[in-house]
Amino acid sequence: PSYHKYDARDYYKVAFQFGTEEDLKELIALCKSRNVQLILDLAINHTSDQHPWFTQFKEARLNGNPNSPYFDYYTCVTADEKVGGVTYQPLGNSGYWYECNFSGDMPELNYDNEQVRQEMLNVAKYYLDLGVSGFRFDAIKYIYYGDTARSVDFWEWYMQELRAYKPDIYCVGECWSGETEILEYYSAMNCFDFAMSQAEGVIASAAKGFSINRYTSYINSIQSKILAKNPNGMVMGFLSNHDMDRIAGSFIMENNLRMAANLYLLSTGSPVIYYGEEIGMTGSGRDEN
Repeated sequence: PSYHKYDARDYYKVAFQFGTEEDLKELIALCKSRNVQLILDLAINHTSDQHPWFTQFKEARLNGNPNSPYFDYYTCVTADEKVGGVTYQPLGNSGYWYECNFSGDMPELNYDNEQVRQEMLNVAKYYLDLGVSGFRFDAIKYIYYGDTARSVDFWEWYMQELRAYKPDIYCVGECWSGETEILEYYSAMNCFDFAMSQAEGVIASAAKGFSINRYTSYINSIQSKILAKNPNGMVMGFLSNHDMDRIAGSFIMENNLRMAANLYLLSTGSPVIYYGEEIGMTGSGRDEN
């Protein structure tokens, strides 16, 4: 229902603004004919509060029906069980609170529930069967928010299952955090490197004429740490993304922007480009209304 589409009502339907499933199939076929691999952005930590799972979960909790298969589909606690740093919303007058770290209309799924795990495996497999090559996983640290070890364990299991299903799957995780926490997830998959991004990141710093030593030292250091976690891991450098102001807005001189592109496009790893950067587009890319 939102403009950003991170609150799925139905994981098996294409939003009408983007077309139909037949359009998606055509896109996959056209990409493959040009040797282009297509991945999809997939948010599995939460759904929309309009999702049928949440509707039935809410009904079961309000009616005190623990026999419902949806009773434990979402992370739900009593007031005494709340965890510090986690955001909750009251679930009507049931006495329960559901976890919702992004907003009240995006409730967090309960991955202690084996049925939820299997449901979300089935979602990924559905799109792999359609022909996509992998996924960009949104907000990976929110599976068990505040408990990195449990979140990492989940992603190791999830990726093991997906690689067994499609050995050449390509996946990358978004963990908007510091280096220490990001590196923990490399045992499961490559992750975006937020230290390289934005106006104060190591790329922009070097491109604006500061010492190049900071950049080269960082690249050598982070690659060594990644390989220690995962021998197949690589740096996933980027300048900006859909949650940030585009990087062009922080450069006065066009040559600085070109240098920033040179630095990370020609360095080790797999560079990620946010659409619009290639023509120097500015702006946040967010709906400010």
